[in-house]
Amino acid sequence: MVRVADAVRPRLARAAGIVRPRLAHLAATAKPQVARLAQAARPQLARMTKAGPNARSWQYTAGAATAGLALTAVVVTAAGPWDSSGQRTAERDRVAALERTGGTDHGRPDDSSGTSDTAAGAPRPAPSAAAVLTALGGGGGGNTVKSAPDVLPSGTGLTGVLGPLLGDPALGAQHTAAVVDVASGKLLYGAGAGQALTPASTTKIATAVAALSAMGGEHRFTTRAVLEPDTKELVLVGGGDPTLTARADAGGRASLRTLATSAAAALKKRGLTRVTLSYDTTLYAGSQLHPIGVNPNLAPVTALSADEGRTDASDSGPTARVSDPASDATAAFARFLTAAGVRTTAPGPSKATTRAQSLATVSSPPLSTLVERMLTNSDNDIAEALARQTAVATGVRADFAGAGKAVMAQLKKLGLPVAGARFKDGSGLDRQDRLTANLLTALLAKAGDPRRPDLRPVLTGLPVAGFTGTLTSRYTDGAAGVVRAKTGTLTGVNTLAGTVVDQDGRLLAFALMAAGTSDPAAAQAALDRTATALAGCGCR
Repeated sequence: MVRVADAVRPRLARAAGIVRPRLAHLAATAKPQVARLAQAARPQLARMTKAGPNARSWQYTAGAATAGLALTAVVVTAAGPWDSSGQRTAERDRVAALERTGGTDHGRPDDSSGTSDTAAGAPRPAPSAAAVLTALGGGGGGNTVKSAPDVLPSGTGLTGVLGPLLGDPALGAQHTAAVVDVASGKLLYGAGAGQALTPASTTKIATAVAALSAMGGEHRFTTRAVLEPDTKELVLVGGGDPTLTARADAGGRASLRTLATSAAAALKKRGLTRVTLSYDTTLYAGSQLHPIGVNPNLAPVTALSADEGRTDASDSGPTARVSDPASDATAAFARFLTAAGVRTTAPGPSKATTRAQSLATVSSPPLSTLVERMLTNSDNDIAEALARQTAVATGVRADFAGAGKAVMAQLKKLGLPVAGARFKDGSGLDRQDRLTANLLTALLAKAGDPRRPDLRPVLTGLPVAGFTGTLTSRYTDGAAGVVRAKTGTLTGVNTLAGTVVDQDGRLLAFALMAAGTSDPAAAQAALDRTATALAGCGCR
């Protein structure tokens, strides 16, 4: 435990020095929370110490008590992501009270979306923020920034720890793994790391990197209400915003209600109180229906939808969807126009001309926020939208095939190892997708490169073990606050890719992929044990 504290202390000092001018007031807030967390953790430490004979479990738990508390209370609080008060909502809630419910990996056999932390009693995901790795001092391939003293795990040490765990029969007939030092980009461990397997929802890591590199973190998607000057036709033009909402509480998202109110005011200035209403979804091309067909994990993919076409009040996870999201969203828009004093015809599809006059617009949160929400909640609708938007931004046909080509092209531009990779969608729901453990770890290391701060939301959006998203109820007695990872689950497929801080304070990227699994719960537990062991060793 002393060794861990010594390794982490220089990094925490750097983090404090970076953020002190902005966040001095947070220190006073964090102290009592850390004290409560330490008090709550003592019984777990005592039980683990008495439980021996598993020395590695005790070593990990002790390390997590130091590294986890330090990273949660100082680094994550200091470096983001942030809520409006300047502190991570999820971490704050857990520090205050460890006992909570909600959040699992994936609720259905063919569910690559996951059950998010929005379940009852669970902390909600934190919104976008500055980079965690800026404070940690992490980097990416080829840079000279060190995340800890120059002590790297060895291949022999990692093999000795990870090999037996990866041999668990629960991981099926095929399993691959890779571990990379984020600061140097060096591959430390590989087991079949170049073999392409079905990645399930870890595909979203690639989608996120491609979208951010193509458009930048500040890019927003705009929904417009335009008026055709000749016909007086009002056209609702979809901009591909996957978070557009028709709900009364927009929660920071673009609101159809706001758009309708502004459009109605502009129409009245022109003396119009009755219009022909239509909608334009031509930003995207091709079939709206994913190859898996109608599925509660994904609405039809269209440039215009409200609340992801959900038929209930949910924000994430599987649920019934409307069959025609664009028509449904426009019907809601019509109701808001009527309430604002403008009557409309029954809406139908159309295409706005270049002569159309813009009456009102609403824009999505920045892409960085959308990426974080997509990764935290494993949101398939956002993932498919971002893959399509990557195609739009790079001049490629915006259908499923074009989106896959666009994602691949962006990864090639970044110099990433794409051999064997195949993208049939942006979410990972398509079982024909293929990724390697090498590519997944390279994506994560690239997101940690200080020369690519535009990619940082890929890391800050990863679910935090025991805190957020699809990891909310995992690692509650283990690597809570230390493992950050994207989960992936389809029938017979279990994957996990993310970052850990090891016992020597090194920031490591890892990818674990398993195919041919028969018990998803057992496979998930095996992957979690492996990530926990990685966090709990120096492995030299």
